[in-house]
Amino acid sequence: MENSFHYMLMASHMELQKRGFAQLKDTDLTLGQPKILDYLMQKDGVSQREIARCCHIEPASATTILGGMEQKGLIVRKPAEKDRRTIRVMLTAKGRKWGARVQAIFDQIEQELKGEIPPAEWDAFLIIFKRVYEHLT
Repeated sequence: MENSFHYMLMASHMELQKRGFAQLKDTDLTLGQPKILDYLMQKDGVSQREIARCCHIEPASATTILGGMEQKGLIVRKPAEKDRRTIRVMLTAKGRKWGARVQAIFDQIEQELKGEIPPAEWDAFLIIFKRVYEHLT
């Protein structure tokens, strides 16, 4: 079992989260918030629906997570100008600061991993991993 794909994927994900959260322990970020901060750093001002879809979470979960982020002053939610039914989510200055920190932490972890694996193997791994993802989606 420990050499199966699903086990290695799950275990790797959990270890990545533990490492990341260990460096964020002085914040009050909860599970799911770093992923959304990271996404908004790339695509600020998107709809809640897009956040849920791109972060692979249920819309109801996104609403809950975003509510917590709004209470912490990390985001603001505003109706879109052209369609007031659509809510746009934007980072605050505090959200951008924390988002940059989240990105730096996960970039550092990735660089450490890349340092342990020869570049050709890393590139091949990413190609195969992307294929697996595309097949699953």
